Amino acid sequence: MALRDPVPEKIKQPIRQVASHLWVERLARLGYAAKGLVYFIVGFLAAQAAFGFGGKTTDTNGALETIVTQPFGKFLLSIVTLGLIGYALWRFVQTILAPEHSGQKMNSKRIAKRLGYAFSAIAYVSLAVTSIKLIIGSSSNNSDSVEDWTIYLLNQPFGRWLVLLVGFTVIAVGISFLYQAYKGKFRRNFKLHQMSRTEQIWAMRLGKFGIAARGIVFDIIGIFIMVAAIQLDGTQARGLGGALTSLAQQPFGPWILGIVALGLIAYGIYSVIEARYRHITNL
Repeated sequence: MALRDPVPEKIKQPIRQVASHLWVERLARLGYAAKGLVYFIVGFLAAQAAFGFGGKTTDTNGALETIVTQPFGKFLLSIVTLGLIGYALWRFVQTILAPEHSGQKMNSKRIAKRLGYAFSAIAYVSLAVTSIKLIIGSSSNNSDSVEDWTIYLLNQPFGRWLVLLVGFTVIAVGISFLYQAYKGKFRRNFKLHQMSRTEQIWAMRLGKFGIAARGIVFDIIGIFIMVAAIQLDGTQARGLGGALTSLAQQPFGPWILGIVALGLIAYGIYSVIEARYRHITNL
């Protein structure tokens, strides 16, 4: 069923003009690379923990903390921060313009996708803010943000139902990632004519493995959020780090965690490939 585009043209036009500049594309590509580095670090640390080489299960904030403690850490984190801002900017452009569906009729699926872009933009703005705090030396907050806002929502009118809805949505996103990994349609996002046959094969392999691992993590996070709603206990909610920790606590936990951690490493490498070969502007 075709629907009316919720964003009026008078808003889209100036954003289209700004987004058409080359610097926006370059920032977006830096953003994909920065996101890839963050997920690579999360996966690498989790893999080390799973296989007994030290490491720890952490989330994206923990990955930023790892970067800043390295030699020239603040300089490296500054580049990553610029990338995170660029990625959030590109997600905002996708929310308004949906360039990958330019000229196509609007439907409920595409509206849902644009809402997903909006939530992604907000999440990466938040991550960039955390990164800036680490650079300027502000004390980092180690609390689980998912747990924090779950507790907040549960204290609102109809809070249980709101949290249930969020949990269901996160699970649905996780399932959609698993479906993407199975179908492999993300291949159409690449500039295949610029890639060698070997690069295409590895982009598909890493993408399928990485997106599937991310889908599993999202589903676990969604389940924890729904449990928090059912029990009216926001402390039951878990983010990325908590989801990885829960995997380690299952039967054959180190093996399960190790596989998912390798998947997150694969997703990080896949995101770097996206930074180089993904279609960005089609405005």
